[in-house]
Parts: sequence; structure tokens; C-alpha cells
Amino acid sequence: MHKPPLIDARFTTRAGARFSTDHSTSRHIVRLQMLTFTWMFVECGVALFSAYKSQSPALLAFGSDSFVELLSASVVLFQFLPSFALSPERAARTAGILLFVLAGVVCLESIATLVRGVQPDTSWTGIAVMAAALAIMPLLARAKRKAARKIGNRALEADAVQSATCAYLAALTAGGLLINAMFHIRWVDPIAALLAVPILWIEGRRALRGDACGCCS
Repeated sequence: MHKPPLIDARFTTRAGARFSTDHSTSRHIVRLQMLTFTWMFVECGVALFSAYKSQSPALLAFGSDSFVELLSASVVLFQFLPSFALSPERAARTAGILLFVLAGVVCLESIATLVRGVQPDTSWTGIAVMAAALAIMPLLARAKRKAARKIGNRALEADAVQSATCAYLAALTAGGLLINAMFHIRWVDPIAALLAVPILWIEGRRALRGDACGCCS
């Protein structure tokens, strides 16, 4: 009896056109997305827990963005798994709304920290996860971009951009955490978080338009 393949090598674009790729490339993409999903799950959990323990708005911003990137990785992964019926448009719009909410939360938390004069604690765990993100995310972004161009998958290419953005946000956050750890300047951490808000806002707008999952031209 003929068994259906685990990974469907055919995909449908928004315009209804279909394109295909070989199973080895599909499996490679699934492995990339599974690795991304696993890392983003760890990164998000560690960052948000560290933010709670140290009262760090910068870590809150990074962990929030990690959660949205976790959703983005899931959207792309589900496109390559025929057992799931997920609308990329709906998932992208949900992620966009969530990003706007998170941008507001980060902004309010940062301003409150500045007004109350709270000194965020040094989070070496947070600094460690930032360092790991700086090492991992550029490699993932490069591999996804190469695979996306090979098969012409805009969703995967957009996800590669988000992985690169994660590395940029990690560098920004790590800088704020290190300055706070070395010099104990209380306003550096919330300022670093505020600098991350435009990134969350821009990604939110892209997601609402469908750009984050390659749904719109």
C-alpha cells in the first residue's frame, strides 16, 4: 500500500499558484524550523523568567519578541506539515495584535521603572541567553534565507528576517544589561527596552499586513 509522505513537498501561495520542492529540502527546512522552535521556546522562557526575577524591562521586551518569533516559526513549520490546517494570514494578524500589546506593556513598564527609580537587578542568566542568541540566530537566519531563496518560499524568507532581528534585539538588550551590571546605572535598562519598542511596533505592522508570514506582496 502506498503511504503518503510525511512532508508534503507542494505549497500554495496566496494567489493560488503551487510550487514544489524535493523532500530532502523540505526535511531540511523542517529541521531548521524545529531547531528554531526549540531554541525560541527556551529563549523566551529564560528571558521572561529573568525579567520577572530582575524586574528588567529590557529582558521583558526581548522575551516578548521571542514569544512572537516562536509563533512565526510555528506558522512556517505548519506549512510543511500536511496534518495541520493553519491559516498563515490569521496567525500573522494574531501575532501582529500581540506585538502591539507587548509594545505597550514594555513601554509602560519602562516608563514606570524610570519614574519609580527602580534599579533592575543584574541578571547573569539573561546576559547568558543574550550571548547564546547572538551566536545562534545569525546562523539560523543565514540558513533559512538560503533555503527560502532555493524554493521561493516568502514565508520562510520573512522568518529569516525575524531571526536576524532577534539577533539585533539581543545585542541591544545585552548592551543594556552589561552596562547596568558593570556601572549600576538604573536608567540604562529601561532605556534599552524603550529602544526595542519601535522594533516591536514595526514587526507588528508587518504582521498585520501579512508581510511577516509572506502573505502579502
